[in-house]
Amino acid sequence: MLEGIKHAHSGLRWIVLILLLLAIVNAFSGWRSKKPYTAQNKKLHLFAMIFVHIQVLIGFISYLLNWGGKVNFGNMSNSMIRFFTVEHSTMMLLALIAITIGFSKSKKITETPSRFKMIFMAYLIGLLLILAGIPWPFRTALGAGWF
Repeated sequence: MLEGIKHAHSGLRWIVLILLLLAIVNAFSGWRSKKPYTAQNKKLHLFAMIFVHIQVLIGFISYLLNWGGKVNFGNMSNSMIRFFTVEHSTMMLLALIAITIGFSKSKKITETPSRFKMIFMAYLIGLLLILAGIPWPFRTALGAGWF
């Protein structure tokens, strides 16, 4: 079961990144061209946010099943334990918070360009935090792969 959750979390990362990129490009385009905010825009932004929520939830479940209560917080000199216990988790939670707040605040904005701008800024901050917190394969100490 743990392997399935780990693979789901790793594979879903790509869907989340694609949805966030699409939402950011859509928001930037809408903001700069002053297009009306449509139901289609809202769906894209909502789906991106929902998939980020699902990804964080799967990651949390994976962490609990993998590490559970076994982490010794005095052992933070181990880069892998520190990364997954503190750095990765914190970055992803901050990204989730930024994206959720941005989406929620955008719903209260009536001016279309400002609404797109709010989504653009919040989702971009979230994406940058996610990119900084992903255990990329070139981070050899973490032992992660592309999938």
